[in-house]
Amino acid sequence: MYIPEAFGATELGWEILGPLLLMALLFALAVPVWASLGLTAVIILWLTGALPLGLIGESVFHGLDAFALIAIPLFVLTGDVLVRTGLSVKLLNIAEATMGSVRSGLGTSTVLGCGFFACISGSDAAGAAAVGRITISRLIDSGYSPAYACALVASGACTGILIPPSIAYIIIGMVLGISTSTLFLAAAVPGVLIMASIMITNAIMNRINGYEHARRRFVFREWLAAVWDGRYALLIPIIIFGGIYSGIFTPTEAAAVAVVTTIAVGLFQGTFRLRDFPGTLEGSAKVCGVIVPIIAVALPLAQVLAINDVPQSLIASVNALTENPTLIILMMLGVFILAGCVMETTPNIVILAPIMLPLAQSIGMNDIHFCIFMITSLGIGFITPPLGLNLFVISGITGQPVLSIAAKAVPFVLAMLAVVLLLAFVPELSLFLLR
Repeated sequence: MYIPEAFGATELGWEILGPLLLMALLFALAVPVWASLGLTAVIILWLTGALPLGLIGESVFHGLDAFALIAIPLFVLTGDVLVRTGLSVKLLNIAEATMGSVRSGLGTSTVLGCGFFACISGSDAAGAAAVGRITISRLIDSGYSPAYACALVASGACTGILIPPSIAYIIIGMVLGISTSTLFLAAAVPGVLIMASIMITNAIMNRINGYEHARRRFVFREWLAAVWDGRYALLIPIIIFGGIYSGIFTPTEAAAVAVVTTIAVGLFQGTFRLRDFPGTLEGSAKVCGVIVPIIAVALPLAQVLAINDVPQSLIASVNALTENPTLIILMMLGVFILAGCVMETTPNIVILAPIMLPLAQSIGMNDIHFCIFMITSLGIGFITPPLGLNLFVISGITGQPVLSIAAKAVPFVLAMLAVVLLLAFVPELSLFLLR
């Protein structure tokens, strides 16, 4: 790739492009992501001599030596304990009592339940599995087709990385050096907008297809009873958000307090026993065992690309094509959606965020606005093949074919895309709470 000197960049030779193409090939061959990223970083360093190879190990451990990263296993553990104690069911009962009286009430309350779970676990896959096991059979009994019920839960669970406390915002904040608490505050409205778009889309699809055959009447006394029954479940997100936004806790401290509180509630109610603890830790460790190695090897790769002026070269290449901010935003959106379709969120964030942020800054995009735009765009990838993690999770617990679920998820993809475009061109939706 040749970059004109007028743009202040240099030529990117095959010592950069070759390893990147090799990385894409390794992804296509289903080589583990952490191995593909690590090998690419080592090859680029070896070919360019930008840094001594001996610094790779130091870079890996230095990148993981971040206080913010401790929040990831803690939030995942909180979500696991929430499921084991049955508190997740109580959250869904509150959601159904709140939204069950509206048209398409069960579907709408399912999406709200996904949002409740997202407020605690920060994980899409965990939310899809937890909510899916409880609600999909009920949705089918209410008249929804099996594939559509699966698509609805998979789409609702996308709020896992969009509604704080999101693991994705923890990672992008660490990578770009932005306060996680600030990102959580900025992401609140965009996350709710995504959830609302899925609810509205479900209501429209319900009216077209007539899925739900019955509506329940809203009874304030029943709603109060559901809230009272689930008061301990509601306590967890109150601790998380109240502690973070009041400044009492950092996100990591809030996660730690949430874990302790959830376990204490389970022990007090007799729904969680000490002998359950090892199994819960094992399940959470498996999730973190996928995320953390990717972060460890992706950070050195991001540093290598930055040292070799890849972000500057990208800016110059794009500016050579167009300097129109609208077109550049649409180009970034296309990159994020395509990346989300073929690769997990964590490597996408660690690799693309440092490269694309300078491009966003070149058109005057605020750093926090860029983070919200990127994460929300990547969120669409959870319900789009070929990766579509939520599609595979729901398929695994129901037996429905992935492509059948993906076909029914198309209206939700379009709804989420509309919100992403709105967030991209109306930055105040992400920034006004910060002001």
